[in-house]
Amino acid sequence: MDPSLVIGLVLAFGSVVAIVSLEGASIGALLLPPPMILVFGATIAVGIAGNTLKDTLRAFKAVPKAFTSKAPAPQQSIEQIIALAEKARADGLLALEAEASETKDTFLAQALQNVADGTDPEELRILMEDQIGTRARSDHADSKFFAALGGYAPTMGIVGTVVSLTHVLENLSDPSTLGPMIASAFVATLWGLLSANFIWLPLSSRIARLSELEIERMTLVMEGVLAVQSGAQPLLLAERLRAMVPERGGKGGSSKGRSTSGESVGEAA
Repeated sequence: MDPSLVIGLVLAFGSVVAIVSLEGASIGALLLPPPMILVFGATIAVGIAGNTLKDTLRAFKAVPKAFTSKAPAPQQSIEQIIALAEKARADGLLALEAEASETKDTFLAQALQNVADGTDPEELRILMEDQIGTRARSDHADSKFFAALGGYAPTMGIVGTVVSLTHVLENLSDPSTLGPMIASAFVATLWGLLSANFIWLPLSSRIARLSELEIERMTLVMEGVLAVQSGAQPLLLAERLRAMVPERGGKGGSSKGRSTSGESVGEAA
């Protein structure tokens, strides 16, 4: 699990709690059910209205993965592919059928099974590219859904504030209540901005980033499997695959490590 989303959200909401406490205000003054119900309920409602029900359900199913998913590690995929290349050179492509049944990676398993079945390389490339494209479109739809909620939420907050201020204007005859009522009215705007920038937009960005990393990994696997099918030499294949991995955290690149077992090069972020 990559904890960056949890850490970021805790720090963001913690900052709000800190400033409220330092100002001497009460946290309870911000946790008002009516504006929160309006902002969250209306935001999700208009999000559903702008998409299909299937899109909405799929997007919310992606939320747990955004919290628990681990960023793919390209180096592990590279080492796995090099091991497959060595096995194919030693025992033939049919030996990959056994590897297909053992791997937990569905994308890799299907590719290895097709290689063992003698699928034409061009047809296999088209099939794998289609699978990658489908995954990218699905993830983009999930990310776009939450990005849309991030756009709607501030407007819903303003709507809530306008509704509350209308109620304030109805009670101008009692000046003693105006201050608290006006303060409560602006809570809706606050929650509109908070939910957009602390929840919906970070979720959208997180889903999009995890998708980018997974697409990079799938592309790496595709090129590796096709190279194994063509009989590529494992040492050269290792160098080629490492060159495809962007440097992150000061590590990576094809110039370090030439063993087929692979040192830690191009670790995923």
